[in-house]
Amino acid sequence: MPEHRQFFGDSEKAFTLTPDLVLELERKTGAGIGGLSRRFFAGDFRFNELTEVIRLGLIGGGTDPEEADALVTAYLPRMAVTELYAVALPVLEALMFPKVTTDAA
Repeated sequence: MPEHRQFFGDSEKAFTLTPDLVLELERKTGAGIGGLSRRFFAGDFRFNELTEVIRLGLIGGGTDPEEADALVTAYLPRMAVTELYAVALPVLEALMFPKVTTDAA
């Protein structure tokens, strides 16, 4: 799965949305991944969608679920919505538009 790395909370973290976490994201937000992504890319999102993309992305990137929840609880209230969007958007971009690498022959 495509991974995105960026600073969040207290250090650089890996963010990945694996298929099982995409299903959980759909369950938690009540939106399909296609519609959620389309709205996200248009800047039309809900606050809980931001928080769930970040939390589940952390879990998919290897952060323990309890630690991911603690990071979200500790740091999200201190961040502007635009900062949260800047964290969440690349996570969805990596899922929907993974970079294709080719080996030079």
